[in-house]
Amino acid sequence: MYKEAIHNYLTSRGYNSINLKAVLFDMDGVLFNSMPSHAKSWHRVMKKFGYNLSEQEAYMHEGRTGSSTINIVSNRERGHDATQEEIETIYKAKTVEFNSFPKSERMPGALEVLTQISSQGLIPMVVTGSGQKSLLDRLNKNFPDIFKEELMVTAYDVKHGKPHPEPYLMALEKAGIKANEAVVIENAPLGVQAGVAAGIFTIAVNTGPLDDNILLDEGANLLFPSMNSFAESWQDLKNEFDNSSL
Repeated sequence: MYKEAIHNYLTSRGYNSINLKAVLFDMDGVLFNSMPSHAKSWHRVMKKFGYNLSEQEAYMHEGRTGSSTINIVSNRERGHDATQEEIETIYKAKTVEFNSFPKSERMPGALEVLTQISSQGLIPMVVTGSGQKSLLDRLNKNFPDIFKEELMVTAYDVKHGKPHPEPYLMALEKAGIKANEAVVIENAPLGVQAGVAAGIFTIAVNTGPLDDNILLDEGANLLFPSMNSFAESWQDLKNEFDNSSL
């Protein structure tokens, strides 16, 4: 299964091999089990401001910047973008609502696979649409000595959020590597789109309520049912990357 997926990727992209140097992780829904709280927060706050955004739809917008999410719904229901003041007010309320939930726990399997990746001399990176001020502290507390601030891409770094490839292209630039020297780990349709558009081998982990086909249809090269499953399979997968060639 892995060999075929890698071969198809190399053939479609015109690369001779995957010379793995870095693993690029989305954060919400991949490193932390935070998406249920995000989905509930979006639904409750948007309803408060007179918009309709279901929890299920929130998963489809995962990875998009807050302003983009608000504008998509505003255009759908009012026929125009929200004002900057409206965006700031709604997103602030959403942040307050999200912070009212208990802190999201580390996703089972995330620390285990990150420990393997770090011990193998690979560069672990976070590429997130989040703009949380305490992001690095939270990552360091849950994944000690694994992530470096200068090798993170957040909402503050990019002009275009996912599904635009800019976040992942910026990650490649920060790490000083090429597209065939990294893999992307994503759980969201928009994140998968972004990884694929950046030309990187993209692995989906379905940690939410979406049908597998939604992630595969966006172009995911491989799909795992959980981060635990991905962690358990990592060494076999890395071996295939190491041996990949056309």
